[in-house]
Amino acid sequence: MSTRPTPSPLLLALRAGTRACHTALEERLPFFREGFDVAGYRRLLSAYYGFHAPLELTLAGYQGVERAKAPALVRDLLALGLSAADIDALPLCQALPAVEDEARALGVMYVLEGSTLGGQVLKRAMAERLGLAPDRGLGFLDVYGAASGSYWRAFLERLADAACTQAAQAATVQAAIDTFVCFERWLAQRGVLDQANTCTTPHAGTRATNPAAVLGQ
Repeated sequence: MSTRPTPSPLLLALRAGTRACHTALEERLPFFREGFDVAGYRRLLSAYYGFHAPLELTLAGYQGVERAKAPALVRDLLALGLSAADIDALPLCQALPAVEDEARALGVMYVLEGSTLGGQVLKRAMAERLGLAPDRGLGFLDVYGAASGSYWRAFLERLADAACTQAAQAATVQAAIDTFVCFERWLAQRGVLDQANTCTTPHAGTRATNPAAVLGQ
């Protein structure tokens, strides 16, 4: 009988260190809010693009182009009615988490890669609620398609192989927290979040209202 691999110490540290921020952000995302419609979804994806596009440039030296998600957001926004000029004019986040070395890059990637797992559930929900399809607005939520599991496992192996010094682990966890905080602040600035507790003032013991995490695992 096969067994699941034991989580690496770094993965356990990331889960514990980001749990409160993860939950706080998840509670504010509007995917399951009453009245959430295609126009609201388009505004949300526009804000996601404004964060992912510049952040992926800073990660370029640490992850391959196959893990880039901004192109999927562009395709979704085009399918949802924006023009290429509209997308080029979208505001881009300037307050991004620092990516100074491999340790911090892994923390940022942990958040971005973890979002692909929650996206699987959201894809099905948005198809039902909004009448969208894989070629009409749902590409970002299923960015890796059938390869989602293998991509996540490959990233977990990278975490397991990473330097495990106390300083490196602390830097990775802090970078993941910074990513949650920067992302939540950006979405709040764009006016696409529900009003609730923020990552900067998390409340321990709360439970997420959404059935799927959109960032982080």
